[in-house]
Amino acid sequence: MKYKILIVDDHLVVKAGVSIILKNEIPNLEISYACNYSETLQKIKVDQFDLIILDINIPGGKNTEMISEIRHFLSNVKILMFSAHEEEFYALRYIHAGADGYLNKLSGEDKIVEAVRSIMDYGKYLTDEIIDKLNNSQVNNEPINPFDKLSNREIEIAKLLVRGDGNLEISNNLGIQMSTVSTYKNRIFEKLKINNLVELIEKYNLHV
Repeated sequence: MKYKILIVDDHLVVKAGVSIILKNEIPNLEISYACNYSETLQKIKVDQFDLIILDINIPGGKNTEMISEIRHFLSNVKILMFSAHEEEFYALRYIHAGADGYLNKLSGEDKIVEAVRSIMDYGKYLTDEIIDKLNNSQVNNEPINPFDKLSNREIEIAKLLVRGDGNLEISNNLGIQMSTVSTYKNRIFEKLKINNLVELIEKYNLHV
């Protein structure tokens, strides 16, 4: 019986590379592809998949909202988030949202195969680091990383602030009003319990 995988990524080389790696190591795979989120939804409405390997930054994507929306159409599908973003910063956010695993695009061939096999056999792929952070989060009822309190947009703006962008630059970059940037900035400071940009940079460097 075929195990059906949908690889969602807008880079042809990535899709082809992952497909070759998996087919060389795991028998009986049937692999399909989508290059944006709209195409992903179209495919899952007409076909069944066992696993979706989903790029976080897929064109048209909706961050963590994609997980619940995909499960609306395929309630039992497994979702492995695939990203170039560092695991420690993004993994818990997507695991908490319902993803079954998180894999860094810079991982070697062995890790890619291990992640897919783990989901096929056990339904999850969690590294030891993610498991430790999940346990700590549950025990303390508090995110192990304070940046996990932020929304995806707040994280985006926090990273731009740390990079040195001012309100005007962020406004132009994200296509939002400067007053909206200020509102987000205030929320970020409040959630992180800080008072200024220097403290934001210190906390960011400590936890990210």
